[in-house]
Amino acid sequence: MQPTSKCSYLIVVDRLEFQEKPEVELELRLLEALEIYPPSKLRGVHRHFVLYGLTEYMRRSFNRPFTADDVLKLLGRFFNLDMVKPDDEDAEFLTQEEDFRLPQSYFADEET
Repeated sequence: MQPTSKCSYLIVVDRLEFQEKPEVELELRLLEALEIYPPSKLRGVHRHFVLYGLTEYMRRSFNRPFTADDVLKLLGRFFNLDMVKPDDEDAEFLTQEEDFRLPQSYFADEET
């Protein structure tokens, strides 16, 4: 059994920190992105736009491509996405019905 030198211990610790740092950095950037794109929007009407926004935020932060699956896996570390409640903010807007008619000026231009 060889005695462990202080130098070799520092190298091992440095390697561990180097391996952990990218993971921590990924998680921090994702949490920053969630300030702009809340997870509740991932269950609503705008889920595709929110997911795209998250992937773009991560791509710009790390200057490398991210897929939607990459972002969803990262989100899975913090949230059970099946249990996230949808944002009801847009529900009222989607259930509203209004009569729509083209203005008369539209038809006047068509006749001439």
